[in-house]
Amino acid sequence: MSSLSIVELAGVKKVYPLGKTEVPAVRGITFTIEKGDFISLAGPSGSGKTTILNLIGCVDTPTEGTVRIDGVETAGLDDRQITSIRQKMIGFIFQSFNLIPVLNVSENVGFPLLLAGGRAPRGERKEWIETLIEEVGLAPWRSHRPSELSGGQRQRVAIARALATKPRIVLADEPTANLDSATGESIIELMKKINRDMDTTFIFSTHDANIVGIADHVIRLHDGRVESEERRGGRHAGTR
Repeated sequence: MSSLSIVELAGVKKVYPLGKTEVPAVRGITFTIEKGDFISLAGPSGSGKTTILNLIGCVDTPTEGTVRIDGVETAGLDDRQITSIRQKMIGFIFQSFNLIPVLNVSENVGFPLLLAGGRAPRGERKEWIETLIEEVGLAPWRSHRPSELSGGQRQRVAIARALATKPRIVLADEPTANLDSATGESIIELMKKINRDMDTTFIFSTHDANIVGIADHVIRLHDGRVESEERRGGRHAGTR
């Protein structure tokens, strides 16, 4: 794994049992993601995109092969170590937002910090939450609950929440799927800005042509295999 790499999958297979049969979701995937990548996993439904996100996010383990996060092989870790990687290294953004209805914007954004049990002073945590809320353009809505926000605003809360623990990797599963095209474009631009400003690695599972179009690294999947891989523009340009 090179010094630039933050994620590496080598010969990864994932098979799910379905009754007496087995369903292969990923069939021998190998690729590397570098620090600061803005990467799209593109492909039709059933191509393995979400399964790969789950493997990178330590939500699932490979049936075969190796997944490394920042040089650490995840298969040999216990539950405590896996939880630590998820809390410290990885932020999640979902297409359904997954906000907590009874919490306002500030509380939703700060919730991962409570789960992580960080020891940062309360004032410092509050300042960081405010910084994130301003970064995603929601300062006037900080006291609103999710039911009082539009879909685009909810996704902005989800983005800020994903960044609360200052993760090095953000996994986004179809983040624009439930948004209209104009709102989706503004969300993509926001995530690209954060990628540039904070050097956060973004990994998308998406059908959205706008995300694929702006990505510096595109991996196209089909039937659980890598169909093609392209690096373009960005800091790690090159095509293979």
